[in-house]
Amino acid sequence: MFDKKHSSLKSLLLLPLMMAFGCTGNAHTKGATSDTDTTQADTVKHQVTLLFAGDLMQHDGQIKAARTSDGKYDYEDVFKRVKPEISEADIAIANFEVTLGGPPFRGYPQFCAPDEYLYASIDAGFDVLLTANNHCVDTRDRGLRRTIDMMDSLGVKHLGTYKNAAEREKYYPFFMEFDGIRICLLNFTYGTNGIPVPAPFVVNMQDTTEIATDLKIAKSLNPDVIIAMPHWGIEYAQQPNREQRNLVDWMLRNGVDHVIAGHPHVIQPFEVVNRGGKNHLVVYSLGNYVSNMTKINTDGGAMVRMTLTKQNGKTEMTDCDYSLVWVSRPATSGRKNFRIYPVTYPTDEMNANERNLRTRFINSTRTLLDKYNKGVKERDRK
Repeated sequence: MFDKKHSSLKSLLLLPLMMAFGCTGNAHTKGATSDTDTTQADTVKHQVTLLFAGDLMQHDGQIKAARTSDGKYDYEDVFKRVKPEISEADIAIANFEVTLGGPPFRGYPQFCAPDEYLYASIDAGFDVLLTANNHCVDTRDRGLRRTIDMMDSLGVKHLGTYKNAAEREKYYPFFMEFDGIRICLLNFTYGTNGIPVPAPFVVNMQDTTEIATDLKIAKSLNPDVIIAMPHWGIEYAQQPNREQRNLVDWMLRNGVDHVIAGHPHVIQPFEVVNRGGKNHLVVYSLGNYVSNMTKINTDGGAMVRMTLTKQNGKTEMTDCDYSLVWVSRPATSGRKNFRIYPVTYPTDEMNANERNLRTRFINSTRTLLDKYNKGVKERDRK
């Protein structure tokens, strides 16, 4: 088991590596390597494990459950059981699908979460948060600005929304490095629920012209891998639509190595696509990581892991798998707060209703993924 000290240590070790490259930025000299570095990369095996989680949501029921007697908010019990698995990865990434606009706090349809939710997400072990999603403008300019400021003040890396065009140019495409492997991340959304993005803020949108420009910039900075993380698809649909599949095909043809996506609030299949002898991981939807949704298949999600290995100047995905999580809520458990459970977690602390709902989620999800997944297996399946 990993404890809070381990999780904090992981973030501190990762942060200087990121900051050494500005985490992002288009300053070409930041990514330069010497001849000695290049020679070493040809002989030494480098490796990084990335973990991707789905939508971190915050409905009214979650906010009320987390509120304490002194008017603050406590989310420690929410993430406690998944924290070991998150912290195990070298880099953990999730979609932060709320704004931090300050009080009053509220859930659907326009999300505004307490700051403690961000603290808990970081303490759980998430190193990078995605902010380009359909709810990122829910609290307008105050929420856009304050979400960015809060993440910056706590040192958590983020991408997808920006205070202005100049900041986007400086910090996007997003770059980070771990053990000599240079990773570029792209994040964009299909829309913002019809709410205009207030000037001068910028939200990355699902526009192939803009994505092509971003890819051109990214490739000029010599990444080892480019990972796109779209926010897309049809809510509650368990299969990707034609638009998703066409965009995946377009991205792979234009230099994206892997696609890890979300938004539908349910899991959609995962597959390894081979193009020209190279394997590409495509995750159409990770589903909800935590929410107050009760509709079938929305009460859980997936964590997908991939291992990247670099040797002799070549970087490839050498392993990938997934694990499932299910969310218990006070209405079913009788306890005060929500809890995210790995589906392999013992059921001793669950009542009969929790066990039945958990089993429903597991059976429905495994039926889908066993039928449609290609080349991606469940980790530690029991």
